[in-house]
Amino acid sequence: MTGFGAGILELALKHRGDAFRVVYAVQIGSDIWVLHAFQKKSKAGIATPKAEMDVPRERLKRLKEVLR
Repeated sequence: MTGFGAGILELALKHRGDAFRVVYAVQIGSDIWVLHAFQKKSKAGIATPKAEMDVPRERLKRLKEVLR
């Protein structure tokens, strides 16, 4: 996953022909924070919709502000 910086990982799973994504911060302090999880339903090939990528970016930004 690009554009999120260090410490952010994407877990992609296939289940019965569907694609699922979980974007999460591996570790902030001693905690693991799940930023966003969704079932991928792209209407344009394999690309993840921009709206789905904006959610974890905004949540990560807010989380970093709160934890300062």
